Parts: sequence; C-alpha cells; structure tokens
Amino acid sequence: MKVIIYTNESGGVSVVTPTGDLPLEVVAQKDTPDNADYEIIDDSELPSDRFFRNAWVKEGKKVKEDLKKSKEIAHNQRRQKRAEEFTPYDEVIMKQIPGNDMKNAETERQKIRDKYEKIQQDIESAKSPEELKSIMASMV
Repeated sequence: MKVIIYTNESGGVSVVTPTGDLPLEVVAQKDTPDNADYEIIDDSELPSDRFFRNAWVKEGKKVKEDLKKSKEIAHNQRRQKRAEEFTPYDEVIMKQIPGNDMKNAETERQKIRDKYEKIQQDIESAKSPEELKSIMASMV
C-alpha cells in the first residue's frame, strides 16, 4: 500500500495512509501542510519497529530513526523508571515515617542512582537505535 510521508512541524515524520477513494496526489495536496516536502512511498519501506517512532526523520524517500532523538527518548524513559524506583524511599525520607529506617532508605536510593548512572552512560555511548533498545530492555 502506498503512503505519504512528510516532515511535520516538530521535526518528526507524519504518515498519511490514503483510503483509496482519491488519487494519491490529491490526498497529498489535501492532507499535507502547504509547501510540505512530501514523498509517496510503499508502506513496507517504513521502519517495522515503532519503538522509537518519535525519533523518525525523513531523508528523501527514506524514513530512518535519528540516533540523537532516540537517545532523548531513552533518557526520558530512564528518568521515569528511576523516579518510579525512588518513590517508596522518597516517601520514607519525606514523611519521616516512624518505624522505617531512613539510613536504609538512603542506601537504597544510592543503589538506584548508581544503577541509573550506568544506564545513562550506556545510552550516551550507544551507536545505534538497536543498541538503545537492548539497553532499555535491561531496565524492565
């Protein structure tokens, strides 16, 4: 099936999937922004893995995952996972809950910091989106 791709205002790739009721050029003119540099490609040419979908960039008739944008997505997910792991210890420290060992909570928080510092370094040194996906899978 043919689709229309173009770079959207946020620098990502928008994909328009025509219904087949109108010719592709008519759909492209109607459904892409004025002066958009669009291409008509076969949908099989789109990346099949959508893990880093928000990191897609259009290069001519190709859609690729931008490594820098993929790293930003990975870092955001890393921060979110780290925050989730911090939550129970943050509550102990913040609320000073009686019967809970604050020193133990801080020790556990440091372990989390160390873990995610290593992941941060791995993300920064990754050479491909595939390598990033592997790093992200290790956080689960």
